[in-house]
Amino acid sequence: MRKSNRAAAGAAAWQVVHEGVKPGKPSLWARTRAIPRMFGSRLRGRYTQLPVSRLLLYVLAMLYILSPLDLVPELFIPLFGLADDAVIAVWLTSGLVGETERFLEWERYGDDYIEGHVVG
Repeated sequence: MRKSNRAAAGAAAWQVVHEGVKPGKPSLWARTRAIPRMFGSRLRGRYTQLPVSRLLLYVLAMLYILSPLDLVPELFIPLFGLADDAVIAVWLTSGLVGETERFLEWERYGDDYIEGHVVG
């Protein structure tokens, strides 16, 4: 993902969390509930718009955040130890915000939904 796309995704995640949901957009709760369905649909091969590589990165990011092991431990370098977790959490949140919106649209329109557009 290019730097400008990451910044836009991060801004969108911040907006959803702090400013609430815009009319016509899925709520934060709807997006959160969609994550297990999205992963399940991808693993069953139904939702193919989520590449397996990105799915694996999302899972690894979740495991890293939840894991007691850190790349940069807070004990030795407190500021950087927290920063690495924060960076990964922001990346994961921004990625899931966009991905769950696409997934919810795909659920709504089924196979007529391709790359952000309803076909047919």
